[in-house]
Amino acid sequence: MNTTLKHWKEAATLILAAGHKLGADGVASRTPLTAAPASPLTGAHGRPHLPHESCFDYDVLLLKRSSTSTFMPNAYVFPGGLVHSSDFSSEWLDVFKSFGKSPHFGLRGVTQPGDTRPPLFATDRLKLGSPIPGEVAFRICALRETFEECGVLLFVSKQEEKHLLKSIESSSTPGLEGPLHDNVNELCSRELSKWRDLVNQNPSNFILMCRELDVLPNIWALQEWGNWLTPEGRYGVRRFDTAFFICCLQEIPPALQDDKEIVSIKWSTPSEVLRSYQAQEFWIAPPQVYEISRMCRIPLLNDLHTFSCRRATEGCEQLLPVLSLKDEQHTVLLPGDSCYPSATSGEAALGTSSDPELDDPQEEHSALHRIVTVDPYTITLQITITPKYNHLLPVSGQTFPYDSKSKL
Repeated sequence: MNTTLKHWKEAATLILAAGHKLGADGVASRTPLTAAPASPLTGAHGRPHLPHESCFDYDVLLLKRSSTSTFMPNAYVFPGGLVHSSDFSSEWLDVFKSFGKSPHFGLRGVTQPGDTRPPLFATDRLKLGSPIPGEVAFRICALRETFEECGVLLFVSKQEEKHLLKSIESSSTPGLEGPLHDNVNELCSRELSKWRDLVNQNPSNFILMCRELDVLPNIWALQEWGNWLTPEGRYGVRRFDTAFFICCLQEIPPALQDDKEIVSIKWSTPSEVLRSYQAQEFWIAPPQVYEISRMCRIPLLNDLHTFSCRRATEGCEQLLPVLSLKDEQHTVLLPGDSCYPSATSGEAALGTSSDPELDDPQEEHSALHRIVTVDPYTITLQITITPKYNHLLPVSGQTFPYDSKSKL
């Protein structure tokens, strides 16, 4: 972990997508959310373009934070949290010793130039005293936090380890075979419950658990997805530099809230989440709205898995929102917008813009990349730019379903 940062706390989160589990009657079983006839997410001209829930064959996991949480109380979020020093512990070298000869423990490299890489990933961790690369440690953090908050443990057994090693050594692309099969049933639920309590008490016990159970945290199943930073003064004094990963599972795994940080769990399709949010059934933060809107482009789990595996090698863009007030609207500018300040950086305290004159969204040549909030449940994404690093454009206009046969 980077203790030299002045303004940020490093964190990691996991977008977990899972195929609908069929019940005894053959009907997909999901956590129900009331489908309301409220207006869905809209484009720049107020037109709804969300795919219907029936288009999706997968759900995404959201956890409701406790009302006593110091950060975003009562909000629905992806599982994740702050990096702990143990995530960068040299003890992981022994756990991953079979992968010691592979760069970054067998994770695929990215083609993104180093000077454009988010500091979260680009920072030389050896200079900070850790032999564990950021790409590895942040995945460990996301997996650990997911296990702590909802009991979902993604791991690699010794048998799978040998197969994975062969895949890496043969230069094939691990993971492209299809969404991950959840193998948590291979472990005793009572044993897992015991370890979950221990890890919640002390994150360092995650290393001990992996040794005792003879498993590896499945860092290879997590694909790099994005990097969001908390804007200044928006959610209190705490600000986070968060790595976003995504993982696709064949079926929804057993999950249970910890009743401390997390008080409720929901599995719902991306479009169902956005419609329920617009209906004010629950609240999600703008980064979650943005990323779930991206997922609305790909309604099929196999396509989402293939896309995320291939796209992850491109790298990702650091998204530091900059706040600007205009009339009664709350406008958040993102990189690429014509009004986005050029001096903003990950280490700077910048997070607000003093420029009250925003380009008119109707102006023909305006580069727009912004989130306009009228109230907590009314958000408009205004985007005319092309996403960097081959990423998905959030649903903010006409939806074009992802074509799995098209070239990435």
